[in-house]
Amino acid sequence: MVTAQLLRLTAPLAALALAACTAGLPEDLPAGAAEGFNDAVASVGCVLRTERDYLPVELQTGLTREQAIEMAQYKIATGDAVSLPDGAVQLVVGECAA
Repeated sequence: MVTAQLLRLTAPLAALALAACTAGLPEDLPAGAAEGFNDAVASVGCVLRTERDYLPVELQTGLTREQAIEMAQYKIATGDAVSLPDGAVQLVVGECAA
């Protein structure tokens, strides 16, 4: 009985987590942008917080601001980045691994 109730409570959370993990790459990215995103973010100190961080990443990858934000959200969904309390995004893989 308790197991069935627990399953009913946790199943929607598990489905939500799975959906976030299976999110696809943003569409219509410039050639090489997805591959170069991690290097570009690493070049600004591994954190996307302000215009000062986003602009160099956009210039290096050819992404628009909207695409850069979508790519950051994708990285969070896949575990390659984390959301910081102030709303910034920190990459946690490659050169940015702690």
